[in-house]
Amino acid sequence: MTREGNLEKPERLPIEWKNPDFYNEAKLFNEMDRVFDICHGCRRCVNLCTAFPRLFDLIDEGTTGEVDGVKKIKFWEVADRCYLCDMCAMTKCPYVPPHPLNVDFPHLMLRAKAIKYKKGETSVRDKLLSSTDLVGKLASIPVVVEIVNATLRTPVIRKLMSGTLSIHAERELPEYDSHRFRSNAMIDESFMVKNGVNAPGKVAIYSTCYVNYNEPNIGHDLLKILAHNEIPGRLVEKEACCGMPKLELGDLDAVEKLKNINIPYLAKLAREGYAILTSVPSCTLMYKQELPLLFPDDEDVLVVAEAMFDPFEYLILRNRDGLLKTDFKQPLGNVSYHIPCHLRVQNIGQKTKEILQMIPGTNVTVVERCSGHDGTWGVKKEYFADSMKIGRPVFEKMAATEPDYISSDCAIAGRHIQQGIGKNAAEKQHPLTLIRIAYGLE
Repeated sequence: MTREGNLEKPERLPIEWKNPDFYNEAKLFNEMDRVFDICHGCRRCVNLCTAFPRLFDLIDEGTTGEVDGVKKIKFWEVADRCYLCDMCAMTKCPYVPPHPLNVDFPHLMLRAKAIKYKKGETSVRDKLLSSTDLVGKLASIPVVVEIVNATLRTPVIRKLMSGTLSIHAERELPEYDSHRFRSNAMIDESFMVKNGVNAPGKVAIYSTCYVNYNEPNIGHDLLKILAHNEIPGRLVEKEACCGMPKLELGDLDAVEKLKNINIPYLAKLAREGYAILTSVPSCTLMYKQELPLLFPDDEDVLVVAEAMFDPFEYLILRNRDGLLKTDFKQPLGNVSYHIPCHLRVQNIGQKTKEILQMIPGTNVTVVERCSGHDGTWGVKKEYFADSMKIGRPVFEKMAATEPDYISSDCAIAGRHIQQGIGKNAAEKQHPLTLIRIAYGLE
């Protein structure tokens, strides 16, 4: 994308989070002064989220009309509104490296969140929401799962949750499934990798917390697509959360602990020639971008980053080699497809759209804009209204074509969009599920 004053490809520099100065609050505020002043003079990102409008309001309402007129304590209001979507750095800002002004707004906000976490100022709610693996394991226990799901559907209890945990009572939350993906994924022997298998390409599936505990059908649909295309596959032997929720919290020590659990298994697979697929864009981005920037000298992290693929990115590569089956049997009609932010910033193009458009009798309308949910941000009581406001243009565009399906690579964004459209919303399905349907697979 062409950028004013900077025509070079944006570069993300390593995050020096182990340098003691990283956690120096005075130095953080100095850097915020510098970057916020640049943002104030530019204002190109005002329509991306609520962080920038809040920053500009603080400046405009300050004593001088400049950054120096804003009390430093107010800077935290900007950091709290940033959900690290990366869209400003990757699509809007003309001052990202290699520009000499060296502006990386998301990673500056990450530094602020990390300092806030170190100071012990992170709420219990935020710690709980970021513990996706722990909560998923507990909530998906048989019998317990029925109680949890009933609780999530009960208005009175949801109002209590709003008062005690500040989780908005009107936010429609995903239910949990006791049939966890990893423990119930039966990989067909016909495409399970064995010694001596001679097939072009092989993949390993990193389940993700969401697929494992909330919507295991997405993982099963991916397995069925791989089997149909005779692609040898397996599950990653052992996995934990990718660390993205902890990154968004600023708990970088927890990110490192999760990295130390996951990377040895993933690196081994990468070195054995496996492509590693994840069906949640945030998890893919974590391994492709954030971990390499946090651990730039870890060779295993870099090996995994090279082997990590979005499922549709991988399927398009198969198609280019003439190996993807296009024997689609079921038309999908009108599909409103949303590209989530964490997929857009991977700079892989609209691969999901390319595959969906191969299906006869299918018309795909693409909406390329932030849905407003953004991980756990849109769940929080204080940001729910903002999340719905940000998503309103997406809701309207997704509904405008009277689609048969609404779909997003981010399952949480898809749920958010369905809620935003309301009672007239079309059927929500993940793109992998749509491909499974189009193939005529049960």
